[in-house]
Amino acid sequence: MYHLNQVACLSGQIQTPPPELSHQPTPGPKPVNENLIDVLIFIYENYMDAETQPQDQTLLEEELSKAGFEKDEIRKAFDWLDELAWRQGAITDAASSTRQSSRIFTSSEQQRIDLETRGMLLYLEQSGILDPVSRELVIERAMALDTPELEADDVKWIVLLVLLNQPGQESAFALMEELIYNGNPEVLH
Repeated sequence: MYHLNQVACLSGQIQTPPPELSHQPTPGPKPVNENLIDVLIFIYENYMDAETQPQDQTLLEEELSKAGFEKDEIRKAFDWLDELAWRQGAITDAASSTRQSSRIFTSSEQQRIDLETRGMLLYLEQSGILDPVSRELVIERAMALDTPELEADDVKWIVLLVLLNQPGQESAFALMEELIYNGNPEVLH
């Protein structure tokens, strides 16, 4: 289940980022709990893809607390999802006019996204699971985790979350979900 602001962003009701997202990031390392990706995975597996979803963010926060996540981790996960929704809403027009492109990773991206993961992103793009706009969103959201080094499995989950509510990406989402839960989907071989 998306945070309520995400639903509004995805439906086009909010055109500007929420106030907590409109500021520029401050330079320097931000303390990020290592379990942020775990919170995102838990939210996806239990709420985003479920029949019964809590309708209130407060109830969802309480359920996440009961599951053992710290309030700070939960808040960071909601902020991460809000930023994802806002960026998805902001790029929908750009997606229709995007052509194929090559991606050169910056030195900071190369330090945090290893060669195996960069190769996986290229594979996903060449397989049609990611388009250039989605690829950029995945890289941006991966860098927003602000962890020293990202593992390929973490980036796979980010790809899945990026594809979750992108119009016209239902088959790519299904392939990515198959990749995460069962290994390489047969369609891509």
